[in-house]
Amino acid sequence: MPAAAQWIYAIATGAAALALYAEPAWRQAAFVGSAAFWLVLVPLWLWRGIATAPSTVLAAAGLVVLAPSAAAMMALPVSMVIVLLVFTSIADAAAYFVGSRFGRRKLAPSISPGKSWEGAAGGLAAVLLYAAVCVTLQPQLKGAIVGPAWAGYLIATVTLFAASILGDLFESAAKRRAGVKDSGSLLPGHGGILDRVDSATAALPIAAALWPLIGGK
Repeated sequence: MPAAAQWIYAIATGAAALALYAEPAWRQAAFVGSAAFWLVLVPLWLWRGIATAPSTVLAAAGLVVLAPSAAAMMALPVSMVIVLLVFTSIADAAAYFVGSRFGRRKLAPSISPGKSWEGAAGGLAAVLLYAAVCVTLQPQLKGAIVGPAWAGYLIATVTLFAASILGDLFESAAKRRAGVKDSGSLLPGHGGILDRVDSATAALPIAAALWPLIGGK
């Protein structure tokens, strides 16, 4: 079996075991740990640069990136997984269109020269609007997000948006470290599969960590 396939099977098996058989407290601890990875370690790593990181460290980071996000997809309600996947798609699309039209100040020129602060602002505005619509249309949110809970909900929305950008930047930095343009050939012209899901790999486990806080089961 090719090494890549072995990694895929190992990640899938670990994620399934974590989501289906782990005690809720352990599973939640894994999601919280993943949130700390994305919101604390990844920004520091990107700031310092990952060009000199050993390949073994990057391989271990790949497991931290993929396994918790796969586990989150199995632990969260299907409807919320769809909400989050649409969330990251809207964030990416809005940031691209606003940035391509109005972008002037580069967000991370050494990692992803096409991203701008203006694009990030446009993406944030789009997901805040989307989050407000979701409360109206999504029953699991409508009953939980009332009164003061709106403040926490909006903070969570901003956090997930920031995580989606970090996921995108981290994948771009990893590709630069590997010296490749695409993460694979399964989606020609789209940068590979990871370019389609990089934002979601960061947002999903953080959402899973936050889900119990709004009464999610």
